[in-house]
Amino acid sequence: MSRFRIRTRPPVALALPALLAVAFLLLPLIGILTRTQWNELGEHLTSPGVVEALRLSAVVSLWALGLSLVLGVPLAWLLARVPFKGKALVRSLVLLPMVLPPTVGGVALLLGFGRRGLLGPWLEGTFGITLPFHTSGAVVAATFVAMPFLVISLEGALGGLKQSYEETAASLGASPVRVFFTVTLPMVAPGLIAGAALTWARALGEFGATITFAGNLPGTTQTLPLQVYLLLQDQPEAATSVSLLLLAVAMGVLIALRGRWTGTPADRKAAELPPVAEEPAPTAAAGPAAPAKLAEPAEPTAPDASGAAPRDGGRWPLHATVTGFNRLTLDAEPGTTIAVVGENGAGKTTLLRALLGLTPRAHAELRLGDTDVTALPPHKRQVAWVPQDGALFPHLSALANTAYGLRARRVPRAEARARAQAWLDRLGVGHLAHRKPAQLSGGQAQRVALARALAARPRLLLLDEPLAALDQTTRARVRHTLRTHLAEFGGVCLIVTHDPVEAVSLADRVLVLADGQTLQDAPPVEVTRHPRSPWVARMLGRNAWQGTASEGGLALAAGGRLVLAEELPDGVPALAIIAPEAVSVHRERPAGSPRNVWPGTVREITALGSRLRVLIGSAEAPDLVAEITPDAAAELGLADGVRVWTSVKATEITLVRL
Repeated sequence: MSRFRIRTRPPVALALPALLAVAFLLLPLIGILTRTQWNELGEHLTSPGVVEALRLSAVVSLWALGLSLVLGVPLAWLLARVPFKGKALVRSLVLLPMVLPPTVGGVALLLGFGRRGLLGPWLEGTFGITLPFHTSGAVVAATFVAMPFLVISLEGALGGLKQSYEETAASLGASPVRVFFTVTLPMVAPGLIAGAALTWARALGEFGATITFAGNLPGTTQTLPLQVYLLLQDQPEAATSVSLLLLAVAMGVLIALRGRWTGTPADRKAAELPPVAEEPAPTAAAGPAAPAKLAEPAEPTAPDASGAAPRDGGRWPLHATVTGFNRLTLDAEPGTTIAVVGENGAGKTTLLRALLGLTPRAHAELRLGDTDVTALPPHKRQVAWVPQDGALFPHLSALANTAYGLRARRVPRAEARARAQAWLDRLGVGHLAHRKPAQLSGGQAQRVALARALAARPRLLLLDEPLAALDQTTRARVRHTLRTHLAEFGGVCLIVTHDPVEAVSLADRVLVLADGQTLQDAPPVEVTRHPRSPWVARMLGRNAWQGTASEGGLALAAGGRLVLAEELPDGVPALAIIAPEAVSVHRERPAGSPRNVWPGTVREITALGSRLRVLIGSAEAPDLVAEITPDAAAELGLADGVRVWTSVKATEITLVRL
């Protein structure tokens, strides 16, 4: 199919000034091109003075680039990642050389590093270093005016990098320095390269600060821009030729930057190979070999990073006391899987980040097995985290991703890769070991992320909605794989989820949070039968009406009254749970035994498997969801806006005291 672009004619009031701006910028460049003596260009550029100045400019600009990288990269990281008082002032200091007149910058350098400056006498007396009128002074001047380009470019790249990559790497056991060099820098390489190129080009063309601070000494501080300044006085044609050279260098850098490094390494290589399609789930017909491989134990006695066998035999009970926004105590035996549920803002992710030691909002006193890890930094806690998006490092293959935690704990490369390959095989993605994350489907990427976390041998495994981004078929397949391996895991696993199927099928316990506190902590069957939260009841597909017991019924908080078969003392708060299949729908007011009858209007009809869920609104009761068959819906003539009656028997209502 052909694609058509709609061209919008710009208004003259904007187009004319824009064209004048282009002409204003272009005319001086055309002047250089037209006034260059092309037949004498080679002679001008190969003269001894120009060659010496060019050599010196290359030396000064490369040293300035190196110094900018050493000082500017950490500064950019500090500005992008660390909150501290005075950050705005520091950023202003970084930007200052970009707006300061170069000669003023040179004067400032003299007063700071000159022989009579603040630091100059100490440098000369202690180390014998004199910066003014020396090549090192030219380097300092070029670095002063050029380093901001690197800092600003890299800070922007770091600001656009999701911190979940760095936090995940830390949870796998990587120290902050290792995370910086193996994850952060490779992922912001486009911004770093662009900033370095601009820094080098700016250092190459520096003039004002250099001549003010370092002077204009041939062979020592006389760089190419200073050579142009001298040539203008005696040989303007030669000055034009050298200016053309500097212009060509600057334009070459800008053209090279144009669109070349605008994405991550993974973005540039993603199109090399198409994503691999999901494979069908293993069936009984596949033979006994495949399930047997999935059931392989997870090396329960493997040595830890120090090479010694675990003192606790690879079994790590959990005890945590969380304070701050979250206020709860959590105890669990080895092999326990806890589903953490609650509405948005309940504190689910904050709980996980507190256990990781990654948030100031909550603090966790955490004991795993026999070890108190409360005071340890995230990379030493042996708490692995799988965020919702998996956070696979895009510049590493699936195999390198899976081996990352092992390598961070100093497992030899060959052994780490072998163990990583074994984990990928167990999760059914071993044949994709050399693929990059961009070349994996959603289900495959989630299995690689899970393999990476398990391969690191954590004592606590945290999964933040690990299946939320998957389609239903892939979700069922990955859920089966996850259940298999959680059964073998020797630690405790916490899974944040909004899916009732995940909570029921994967978890041994369901932890319901509300406002950072425990509302309910019970087995899935108990939570399903007696949810203590309206949100959880609705998540499980039930109607949940909150109210207060009064005169043999329940006065609903949202208005209306519910007749109950079970009596409660007056004033007791309670939650009435009504299964959708217990709601009857009629076109006329029903007669007979139902004691709870309300008129209403159909607001929405949705399909759920082979049945329909009908949302009915009423002025006399809260919204009610009924579940009926398609045949019944057709017989009743249900559609949006149709007036109906609903009824619920008192014996069909489950009451939960709050």
